[in-house]
Amino acid sequence: QFHEGLDLKPIRRDKRGEATDPIFAVMDGVVRHLATAPGSGGYGRYVVLEHPAAKPAVYSLYAHLGAIDPALRLGGAVKRGQTIGTMGRSAGGYTIPRERAHLHLEIGLMVTRQFAAWYGSRGFGSPNAHGLWNGLNLMGIDPLDLFNALRDGDVDSLAEYFEEMTPVLRVRIASVRIPDFTERYPGLVQRRDGAFVGGWDIWINATGLPFRWRALEPADVKDWKPGEVRLFDVDERAIAAVRSRSLVSRHRGTLVPGEDLETVLAQLFGPRGVRPRG
Repeated sequence: QFHEGLDLKPIRRDKRGEATDPIFAVMDGVVRHLATAPGSGGYGRYVVLEHPAAKPAVYSLYAHLGAIDPALRLGGAVKRGQTIGTMGRSAGGYTIPRERAHLHLEIGLMVTRQFAAWYGSRGFGSPNAHGLWNGLNLMGIDPLDLFNALRDGDVDSLAEYFEEMTPVLRVRIASVRIPDFTERYPGLVQRRDGAFVGGWDIWINATGLPFRWRALEPADVKDWKPGEVRLFDVDERAIAAVRSRSLVSRHRGTLVPGEDLETVLAQLFGPRGVRPRG
């Protein structure tokens, strides 16, 4: 079942029944994060690679590893198909039984480089041990859907896959802020050079990913309050079918951002940069 990633079961086990499958990088990339302490978070031991040559420059994440290849170094280059670790069942705060050992694979986008400010504003009561590569700052697409689309020739590239992604709603926000998301993934953004930004239209897919952006002129949000958010073109049936994200709710009879969508918008525009309920 998709949950911002895909769980892959082992095909090799040792005499004790532990998974021994080698884990390979899905494409050329750079090592961005090595979580070697198995109890430091729900992902257990995990590796994050970033793929700068891809458009957009997605990350890939490999979680619950039994071991991480000791040759990996932060900032080091990795080739597609290179072994980066061994499948396992490491986790923090809970136990994965031996028979349920698996790889949790994610491919997706980082929400913001201002994650520390958002994390600090939430009062979680524990330090952020993983910096920008905390799972709360990562949003995955469906790796199996991407693989099938590429294999079957439905798309020729990641860029085309994102272009053909189906939205379930459009967010319009009155904000002059330029989220760093738009600067890191310029291929997802429609913006006129030199034009003053008065707000944004953001298309959201069924898992909450802000995958298409259009900069608005001030006239498009005239008389709106700073940070005001409104929803358009909401496909409630498609949202309900996924059931993995709280994207919309009702407030006094009006559709407004749900808890998960509010979180993403607060990460993108700053903890005080959004007024989702007017």
